[in-house]
Amino acid sequence: MRHRDFEKQLNGYRLTTAEILYHLPDHPELLQTFIWQTMDLAPNFPAIRKFLKYWQESLDGKLHSVKIASRELIKPAEYRIIDSSMHLH
Repeated sequence: MRHRDFEKQLNGYRLTTAEILYHLPDHPELLQTFIWQTMDLAPNFPAIRKFLKYWQESLDGKLHSVKIASRELIKPAEYRIIDSSMHLH
């Protein structure tokens, strides 16, 4: 599982956090916060869009606003492909 996450990062996926404010179903004048993190592709964020579509179609709390923050975990200068390795013992 972890090697798939690493491969995703090499293919441009970023750690993405969505801060979702929504109206409580029983008290629509009150707002609640939901934080969700996933690996997603910027700038279109298909995973976040899919999640928000599901939210609007299936959940009772009406969306108020969504803030998205995205950060690359691996940058080109932070990894190198090596041709050999060495083992001790």
